[in-house]
Amino acid sequence: MSDISESLDPLAIAEEWASAGRNVAMATVIDTWGSAPRPAGSHLVIDGEGNFHGSVSGGCVEGAVITEALDVIATGKSQMLEFGVADETAWRVGLSCGGRIRIYVERLA
Repeated sequence: MSDISESLDPLAIAEEWASAGRNVAMATVIDTWGSAPRPAGSHLVIDGEGNFHGSVSGGCVEGAVITEALDVIATGKSQMLEFGVADETAWRVGLSCGGRIRIYVERLA
């Protein structure tokens, strides 16, 4: 049997973690407007201990998504998150490109 974690695919990692009994949430980039660090369809998997794999943005945005994912794991309620910034504040919050992104976060059963 192959080691799934070697594939580095966030979907495979999510399946591996869930099969191991870990509480897992998946964050998926749904939409982007303007320039964005990661394209629609990008994934970030997060477990109940705050471990994560993959990427939906980077910088402070990714940290905020991980925090929200922990709430989703705890409550079971999915969330739609949107991040967007004006050019003058882009660097400070982690969207250096100045774009906007929408991310759907759901708990996996």
